[in-house]
Amino acid sequence: MPLIRRSTLLLATAAALTALAGSAFAQGKLKVAAIYTVPVEQQWVSRIDKALKAAVARGEIEYVFSENVANADYERVMRQYAEAGNTLVVGESFAVEVAARKVAKDYPKVSFLMGSSGKPQAPNFGVFDNFIQEPAYLSGMIAGGMTKSNKIGMVGGYPIPEVNRLMNAFMAGAREVNPKVEFMVTFINSWFDPPKAKEAAFAMIDKGADLMYAERFGVSDAAKERGKLAIGNVINTQDKYPDTVVASALWNMEPTVDVALKAVKEGKFKAEDLGKYSMMQYKGSELAPLGTFEKKIPADLVAKVKAKEKAILDGSFKVVVDDNQPKPTAK
Repeated sequence: MPLIRRSTLLLATAAALTALAGSAFAQGKLKVAAIYTVPVEQQWVSRIDKALKAAVARGEIEYVFSENVANADYERVMRQYAEAGNTLVVGESFAVEVAARKVAKDYPKVSFLMGSSGKPQAPNFGVFDNFIQEPAYLSGMIAGGMTKSNKIGMVGGYPIPEVNRLMNAFMAGAREVNPKVEFMVTFINSWFDPPKAKEAAFAMIDKGADLMYAERFGVSDAAKERGKLAIGNVINTQDKYPDTVVASALWNMEPTVDVALKAVKEGKFKAEDLGKYSMMQYKGSELAPLGTFEKKIPADLVAKVKAKEKAILDGSFKVVVDDNQPKPTAK
């Protein structure tokens, strides 16, 4: 099996033809590569892919990606893309920090933008994160007002800061409107294992949870099968679960990607933390439209959520960033 299991180059036909002909037409486009350790359909990765494809559609970049890259192969793939002349390499270095930072040092003329829990590394290793704790708080308020059993199940991937802060914000939002709510918390120790997440959700539903926080794929399937409700995370899946997914905290990677591309084009890319561009004030995150649940959520609860959203946007309310592992409270 080849190292890179699937690689997709997205080019407009005209640009491809002119590139082959040696024309200068395509020279204004940045060459961007992305490396993903999971399938591109996975929630977190899909948002990066979406933002980069938007830049392709605008004619700004050429974009190639590799998915399902094992941690042990990550450094090698990074080097391949750097050697291939890509100006910007985007990825996720959570489990490969040492290797990724080593590659960046070896290719100082290449810009690296990596999802990371660590700090930027001069001169060319920038970091980002999905700081979407604000809409997570709002979705928690909805959950706290919609549960009938006062028991909410939460299934996450790994208890790392990027996941913990969203779960903690969700729990805080739920408690604001419903102090009686209790939480069950499980981590499946995988970023993409829908069957395992589904089984974890079933176990919580069997213990009385009537609403699930679907941090991972598979949880909403369990809720649907058992006639329970779910809150989505990172992406909006209500179109697939119209009677199950009440609301979702959405991550929009476009602001982060656009800032990085502009900096690379201008020769000003530097080691900095672009995490703030995932926050609501930069349109990097939002509460998804209520859609099929717009008339099913009590009007007074919707009013509370809208008021809190306004307070977040005008700066009068700040969602606490709590990176500690969330603890279950259900007896």
